[in-house]
Amino acid sequence: MSTATAGFPLLTVTAALPAVGAVATAAVPAARRTAAKWLALLVSLGTLALAATVLLRFQPGGDRYQLTESHAWIADFGVRYELGVDGIGAALIGLTALLVPFVIGAAWHDADPAEGDAPTGRRWRPTQGFFALILAVEAMVVISFAATDVFLFYIFFEAMLIPMYFLIGGFGDRAHSAGEEEGAKQRSYAAVKFLLYNLAGGLIMLAAVVGLYVVTADQLGEGTFSLQAITEARASGELDMATGTERLLFLGFFFAFAVKAPLWPLHTWLPNAMGEATAPVAVLITAVVDKVGTFAMLRFCLGLFPGASGWATPVVIGLALVSILYGALLAVGQRDIKRLIAYASISHFGFIVLGIFAMTSQGQGGATLYMVFHGISTAALMLVAGFLISRRGSRLIADYGGVQKAAPVLAGTFLVGGLATLSLPGLAPFISEFLVLVGTFSRYPVAGIVATAGIILAALYVLLLYQRTMTGPLEKEEIKRLPDLRARELAVVAPLIAFLIFLGVFPKPLTDVVNPAVEHTLSDVRKTDPKPEHPVADKGWFDYTPGGDHE
Repeated sequence: MSTATAGFPLLTVTAALPAVGAVATAAVPAARRTAAKWLALLVSLGTLALAATVLLRFQPGGDRYQLTESHAWIADFGVRYELGVDGIGAALIGLTALLVPFVIGAAWHDADPAEGDAPTGRRWRPTQGFFALILAVEAMVVISFAATDVFLFYIFFEAMLIPMYFLIGGFGDRAHSAGEEEGAKQRSYAAVKFLLYNLAGGLIMLAAVVGLYVVTADQLGEGTFSLQAITEARASGELDMATGTERLLFLGFFFAFAVKAPLWPLHTWLPNAMGEATAPVAVLITAVVDKVGTFAMLRFCLGLFPGASGWATPVVIGLALVSILYGALLAVGQRDIKRLIAYASISHFGFIVLGIFAMTSQGQGGATLYMVFHGISTAALMLVAGFLISRRGSRLIADYGGVQKAAPVLAGTFLVGGLATLSLPGLAPFISEFLVLVGTFSRYPVAGIVATAGIILAALYVLLLYQRTMTGPLEKEEIKRLPDLRARELAVVAPLIAFLIFLGVFPKPLTDVVNPAVEHTLSDVRKTDPKPEHPVADKGWFDYTPGGDHE
């Protein structure tokens, strides 16, 4: 048991607060919409304070899993309520808790009755339900990042699909060029596609979870879903999976995580979901929920199936490279602002998966930082884009131009968010992308070189987007009347930009938390960083052996 464990169940309370807050928000009387919003915001800020406490109490030099909790749950089937965080989980809980208050602030009016709803007899959007669903997603994501029982993780990995389905299908973007009726059809299609893709991945994972239990019951005498118990048994040789069995189980887990991530070719639900959802819900999808997939690759795929992870690495790296280039190329050709950001995210998730399976400390450390920094940068860019779209009533890039003359602050924040997305030096994402590329190149130089093309394409789609929407003559009457960012909107965007700048200059507080967890993960898969074949003094350059572990 970790020395950081205390009698107070901090992780449980961190997840329980938004869950209770969701119920309380949903119960607010229909006429008290503003009270429901403030309640949801206060609950999210309380969760942020608890998440900050998790990070402060986490000891980077301490045990691998800290703040642990373990209680019997379904004893007959070896299921326990087990929680614990390593540095990666703690960082991602912090990211989740950080972003949700900004999501709520940005979505303040997204579920209000639309103009003309009452006269036409349309049913008003249930504001309380909208904010309750956001808090429910937060609670489930926090549990997913803390769960160290595989079955417990699976339950919340799947359960978060339910509130996300209603957020996408029931509270979609009103700025639809085809009209409200066609927009409702598109939202329904996007929500169903999101649900079916993720349910398919989850069902395959469920079969693998059952298979894992059967294997542990056969070899350990008693079935277990405990991540720590299984990894310790594997390390000691007490649990020795057959090669074929391990590979099949790995594929079952990886498929589900690749859908959630999303990784090409399982990505096609994301542009639909982000395009049809409101901008704050789109942030919730790509900056929070999708991170559960890449996090689970690190924790479960590499931790439970180290041999199969090494076996699958060449193929996974190939898929990651396709994601990087495919997502970036499609982003260049997009006419819809939100779909452009969605395809850019597919490219970024390719970088994250590439860093994870490079099997180097720089690659995996960079991938973890990438999850955090991509979350912040995408939130900044998407939320400003949402403010812009709500003013103009259109998502089409062609309907803009010259915005920086009418709304200079909006244009400036949009530019910073875009520059962070293309990983400009001095902003946080540059550090993570650089580490991923260095870590990949040191073991797989060809893959590292190919991945750099994603940087060039990112500069192309971001700068073209800014040029077409923000620069040029101010000719359209609708653009001339655009108001600049209001106080509430500035309060949402300014802190995100401040985080991007601060962490871009001084990432050490986060790297100190993440690096020990990365070393543990590399130890699980029995990998060390590649070393130069010859001393530097002999040849004057670093001569790496691709694929060599030098253990």
